[in-house]
Amino acid sequence: MKQEIDYAQFDAVDIRIGRVIAALAPDWSNKLLQFTVDFGAEIGERTILSGVKQWCEPDVFLGNCYLFVVNLAPRKMGDGVSEGMMLMADSTEKPILLPVNNTIEPGLSIR
Repeated sequence: MKQEIDYAQFDAVDIRIGRVIAALAPDWSNKLLQFTVDFGAEIGERTILSGVKQWCEPDVFLGNCYLFVVNLAPRKMGDGVSEGMMLMADSTEKPILLPVNNTIEPGLSIR
């Protein structure tokens, strides 16, 4: 378990529903997949990179909604820049995807 935090620290994390509208395996990385994610009118589209290439094909994500942290500082990863992070369950074998019902509007906040 990680260190205990207070509610204000948790409240600072902005978790939103995002719909993956494009996904590809960039040729410059052996680990990363690159997603274009729609977060609705307030945030718009962002590029998110995730180190799941060895476990998932890009097409698995297309059109599906997932949970993303959208207020992380942009992070250079390989030749790209990630503008957030997709949340997944961490198992000993591989990350477990956490799809969200596709009828939920992209951009909605998670509390």
